[in-house]
Amino acid sequence: MSEETVTPESVSFDSPTKWCKVSPENLSPDELIVLSVQLLSSGQRDRAISMLQMALKKDPNHTRALTVMGHTLLQEGLHAEAIDHLERAISKLFLADHATAEDANHLILTLQWAGVACISQGNKAEGIVHLEGVASLEEPEDPKSKAHYYDGLLLLASALSREGRKAEAVKYLRVVVAYDPSRRNFLEECENDEDSFVGDLVSSRRRDY
Repeated sequence: MSEETVTPESVSFDSPTKWCKVSPENLSPDELIVLSVQLLSSGQRDRAISMLQMALKKDPNHTRALTVMGHTLLQEGLHAEAIDHLERAISKLFLADHATAEDANHLILTLQWAGVACISQGNKAEGIVHLEGVASLEEPEDPKSKAHYYDGLLLLASALSREGRKAEAVKYLRVVVAYDPSRRNFLEECENDEDSFVGDLVSSRRRDY
């Protein structure tokens, strides 16, 4: 099944006052995802999860629903459940044709969240594999996607440094610094065997969808 771009503007209702007029059961998976994102933005996480569950019941292979659900579960601290959804999404995203900047950004963020979820579960090796997936991608041209790409490299460097793989971490940090010189302090700390930059970077990673 092909997936349309999911944006709030693509849904026939645009405010909570209109939700009561539309039965969620009658919404498409794309519309349910938009509704879930709106609910998440207003702090209604339980209702958002219900909408995502409904979307996945309608289409179990919907990558955007899998990704949003995984990210939401990650924020809830449900790491094992988050990993399941995110890895299912990744397996499908790598098979897809990433023709648009939005597609590329979607994959980059999903790989980051999966990496964080695995590392939080103590599965550091698998987490690093996911973060290395970001490094395996071509640098995006879209500014937002490019920023997320280099955030992923920074996360990868942090994870590698934690595992004592300093030389590899420094390699990625130099690439990050070439893009964003304001991150130079991370490179200097890693080169000087200081661990302050890795202490909270992965464990606190919670980027909004």
